[in-house]
Amino acid sequence: MFDWRDYGNGIYAFDAGYVRPILAAIHLIVDSGRVAFIDTGSNDSLPNALAALEKLGLERDAVDYIILTHIHLDHAGGAGTLMREFPQAKLVVHPRGSRHMAEPSKLVAGVTAVYGQDYVDQVYGEILPIPAQRIIDAHEGLTLPLGERELLCIDTPGHAKHHICVVDRKSGSIFTGDMFGLSYREFDVDGRQFILPTTSPTQFDPAEMHASIDRLMSFDPTAMYLTHYAQLHDVPAQAAALRRRLDTHVAIAEAHADAGAGRHAAIKQGITDALLADLRAHGCVLPEAEILEVLATDLELNAQGLAYWLDHRN
Repeated sequence: MFDWRDYGNGIYAFDAGYVRPILAAIHLIVDSGRVAFIDTGSNDSLPNALAALEKLGLERDAVDYIILTHIHLDHAGGAGTLMREFPQAKLVVHPRGSRHMAEPSKLVAGVTAVYGQDYVDQVYGEILPIPAQRIIDAHEGLTLPLGERELLCIDTPGHAKHHICVVDRKSGSIFTGDMFGLSYREFDVDGRQFILPTTSPTQFDPAEMHASIDRLMSFDPTAMYLTHYAQLHDVPAQAAALRRRLDTHVAIAEAHADAGAGRHAAIKQGITDALLADLRAHGCVLPEAEILEVLATDLELNAQGLAYWLDHRN
């Protein structure tokens, strides 16, 4: 599926082709004929990435940067393939992630341990290494020139310790990866959007996530651009809802901290019930089965991440 969104400000989003339609977006920032990609999906994103450039009348050597918000493979799995196709590009990634993009074997092993080899082969394929000399470490405060734009990289832990967000001062917006939650277009009601946190393992930390949300909001952004999925408006209200649902997730986990062998199931059911209730209050009329299908992976991973946090908090 080639879902294409032109926001009229030099920012575009298109479907990465990851797992299901409108699950993962890749963003393009275009200025003075120069291009930055934000996140890459998996290797399956390449045809859509090339189609996006063609749609804009741009050649492959117009790509200056491929910027990864973090190295989870739904954001970074296609980086090696795209870097191979865009010979002028530099990869921009958190310093904690750069070594894994240059030598991805540990990254792949970790994902394989969770999902199994067959799933990794089917969804991600071969994760190609990227030459270290083509990688830029996105230290806190790194500024990248792109045409007449400047893109500011900021360190935003909470979802992962290797997470950055990218501030585009020209548009007054921020590319947030997973740091500012998830907002699926299936849940839009009369233009109103729904947001939920992502508390997936293994580096979720609620205090750091709250602090990073505060940091993002300090820029007074006009819009957020989420990998899952695309532009988020009405940012102050969405930030309040995100904080509230984050606190609800954490409270549910703490309530079941001593549930023993049934803890995971209890946490998962608790966050499922809470989100279903919030979606109904939001006005979502999708059948429950469709809602649960959209949220299936997130409910499982959020519950796993909350349990991991319970076991490793200080």
